[in-house]
Amino acid sequence: MKPGNMQNLMKQAQRMQADMARVQDELKFEKVDVSVGGGAVKVVVTGELELASVSIDPAAVDPDDVSMLEDLITAAVNEGIRQAQDVAAKKMAAITGGLNMPGLM
Repeated sequence: MKPGNMQNLMKQAQRMQADMARVQDELKFEKVDVSVGGGAVKVVVTGELELASVSIDPAAVDPDDVSMLEDLITAAVNEGIRQAQDVAAKKMAAITGGLNMPGLM
């Protein structure tokens, strides 16, 4: 590998590392809102995959059917995590997708 090519490769790697750090910082402020059961359960998940909030419609609370509410909460949280992961993956792909590293791919 020529010295100029190695320098370009190092610059690309440093630029990508800085961009990835920037995206990780941006993800702290991303939020995904998810609603299931016709709005009976709503959750907010952050870009860091943390559950920020849960909102339950009082009409969804049936003491005789707690398992239904549990299922709705589980579904909402899982969907929120999936969507937050998708947001993170798309942001990271925008950085790594254009990487030009001849001989390594």
